[in-house]
Amino acid sequence: MGNITEIVDSLENKMSKLLHKMEVLKQQNLKLEKELTLSRKTLEEKETVIIDWEEKYKALKLANAMLGSSESKTETKLKINTLIREIDSCIAQLSE
Repeated sequence: MGNITEIVDSLENKMSKLLHKMEVLKQQNLKLEKELTLSRKTLEEKETVIIDWEEKYKALKLANAMLGSSESKTETKLKINTLIREIDSCIAQLSE
């Protein structure tokens, strides 16, 4: 009988340790999920900032080209032609 109680006590002890370890792992998992959510949010914010800066860069590049920058004359002409075509298209749609 003493042997059985020792086995039961040992099993209870092991179960208690496993339950404790499971609880610790749950807490760690929750912490990691929060960190992941925060990291994703930060990444999205940084991607938005990058997109904004890219748009500003393109606008500045276009403005410099329109001011007479010699390195972008072809690009400026193409952009102006595109704008003229868009305006012509709008006028055509309005006159229909």
